[in-house]
Amino acid sequence: MTARALGFLAFVDHTGIHGHRSQGLDDGVDLFGRAEHLGFDVGYVRHRHLQDYLSTPLPFLAAAGLRAPGLDVGTSLIPLRFENAGRLAEEAATVDLLLGGRLRLGVGSGYVTQDAVNTRAFGPVEGDVRAHVDTVLADLLSFLDGEQVATADQFFETETEGTPLVVRPQAPGLRSRVAYGAGSLASARAAGLQGIGLQVSTLQPSDGSGRSFEELQRDVIRAYRAACREAGHGEGRVAASRRVLPADRPEDLRGFEDLIERDSVRQEAMREGTATIGGRPAAFGHVASGDPADVAAFLARDVALAEADEVVLALPFGHPIEVVRRIVESYARGVAPVLRAQVGVTG
Repeated sequence: MTARALGFLAFVDHTGIHGHRSQGLDDGVDLFGRAEHLGFDVGYVRHRHLQDYLSTPLPFLAAAGLRAPGLDVGTSLIPLRFENAGRLAEEAATVDLLLGGRLRLGVGSGYVTQDAVNTRAFGPVEGDVRAHVDTVLADLLSFLDGEQVATADQFFETETEGTPLVVRPQAPGLRSRVAYGAGSLASARAAGLQGIGLQVSTLQPSDGSGRSFEELQRDVIRAYRAACREAGHGEGRVAASRRVLPADRPEDLRGFEDLIERDSVRQEAMREGTATIGGRPAAFGHVASGDPADVAAFLARDVALAEADEVVLALPFGHPIEVVRRIVESYARGVAPVLRAQVGVTG
């Protein structure tokens, strides 16, 4: 394994609102502080709209990053279907400057197959959603690179006429910390050609070849690396998330029966060649559970993780914060040391 960093990926909710505080947001900030003390290198949050989870992750990450000054923080993923590239560039750069260059901006497409539910709140997308996402991504990268977007005229306040205008603020190095969430070979290759990072998850489109989830994802990572090299961007950077449930005692797995059963059903469907995502063939990563040393050994055998730069613990949703904390603590104390000792993961 070439991975050099350990991260976690959390669902943070904005429920439990009493007065002017949200217990869910407060618990999320606290989780980031605890994770820093446990030795994690980076903390990511998921992004959702019209749900009880973070709809505006960047303000949250500003707060969490200030609570945990030794932790990089990031998004996984901001769905670009909803974004204006100029506003996102402004907000991301502001947060990055507040945190001293610790923001990792993960972006993706978002909700392509169910876009009708978004129209009233967020407006329609003219034409193809994926084409819209590609345009937003290209503009975002260009704005972060400092593209001149206009020239000040005689009516422009604060700048003299003729001054080149760029999206501000400009955050040095932020562009190099943008990553795209991709599952297909084509999307991974596109990310590599643009010189941005790659985020891969716990599910993967399948090509019907019968290869394992890990083998399919390894090929995606390799396609990304090859495209990076082809475009002169070096090897790029890959973060790969895995859902595992390390538990020192069997009773610590109580409450996860549905998750473990769903994994069993998915693994059986994969063996039968009937697993799908949105009606398309799919492969799912196995949810390893039980003794932390066994979980660590399982991760060490993962051929896709062997080619990633970050191993990211994907935390489950819909569980009490005490349970989530226990998973984070068990992983940090029982899994991370084995990974660092056996496969060269550094903290």
